[in-house]
Amino acid sequence: METQSYLLRDVPHEDRPRERMMEYGAEALSHAELLAILLRTGTQQQSAVHVAGNILKQCGSLRNLMDMSMDELTAIKGIGTAKALQLRAGIELGRRMVRSQLGDVVTVRKPGDAADFIMEELRYLKKEHFVCLFLNTKNHIVARETLSVGTLNASLVHPREVFRAAIKNSSASIICAHNHPSGDPTPSPEDIALTRRLVEAGELVGIEVLDHLIIGDGRFISLKEQGIM
Repeated sequence: METQSYLLRDVPHEDRPRERMMEYGAEALSHAELLAILLRTGTQQQSAVHVAGNILKQCGSLRNLMDMSMDELTAIKGIGTAKALQLRAGIELGRRMVRSQLGDVVTVRKPGDAADFIMEELRYLKKEHFVCLFLNTKNHIVARETLSVGTLNASLVHPREVFRAAIKNSSASIICAHNHPSGDPTPSPEDIALTRRLVEAGELVGIEVLDHLIIGDGRFISLKEQGIM
């Protein structure tokens, strides 16, 4: 029996993702076609589009793809280290483009400014990540660091780790943030207790904690606005 070929050269010209993108623009392409362009090539048995389809089937959604590790990607048939790196690089560029602003200088005037800066990075993560934004005297974000990665519903961080990083970055003030993988940004009692410990530690070392943001799926809560700090 003849083996069915899935090579890209066997796909009609008008259905090839690169040609379709050139003719109709990137917005006209499906998720699988866009991934196929990042992958560049398929395998001897499958076109890049079919391999991209395997990725989407395996991860279930673009949200899950953003959080897939190198090991998880390379476990998919047709994805080696090089292709996994290409995908991870594309995802990271997308995240950075969302965060970037004119001149790469981000000024925090209200909680929403800080939330916009980190929302796309944190909203899809499956574990809690505790992030600090370090600000200068003009409230410009001069650095950001992920200080801990917790379990599904617990992020562990100690004030000394936060302020060690703040001093290293010569911060005048800081904004703390972490995500809730459930998508619900309602603060837990542990979140409130941690916030109060951080505020007290900041008063001792002379670095103000401006806010603690809890990031959900497309929404956030400012503990400053909630009157908790």
